Amino acid sequence: MRNYIIAAIALVAITFTLTSTSCKKDEDEGKSPNISFKTTNGYVFTNQTVSTDTTLTVGINASKAEEEDVLKTFTAQVFYDGHTAADSTLTSVSLSGSQGDNYSVDVPIHTRNVAGTEKYEFTVINRDGLKNSVAFTLTVQ
Repeated sequence: MRNYIIAAIALVAITFTLTSTSCKKDEDEGKSPNISFKTTNGYVFTNQTVSTDTTLTVGINASKAEEEDVLKTFTAQVFYDGHTAADSTLTSVSLSGSQGDNYSVDVPIHTRNVAGTEKYEFTVINRDGLKNSVAFTLTVQ
């Protein structure tokens, strides 16, 4: 009988050890990276109407949302007149080192000489391929 009690206690101890040290799912797992516009004076960050042939500056701040899933790519694209595919890539940057934790950039944009709409989309992608984007649309007159 004593052997059964010792075996039962050992089984409970092993079960407790296995469940308490098993792989925990990372609470951050599956989070998209952070991205936002700089909103201080001098930056464009909202939908607005502007003149043709105008140069503006967009400021972007991006950061990782998970400890291990650093930022890998930053892309800025423009979509003209409601197109669903990008008409042009303004910049595409591979991020490494400290840029993988936090990335800040100012992107100059120049509107066309043609009236219409220009949607600007800024995207950051992390190591797991998760992405996040911010965008605004300019009505060019």
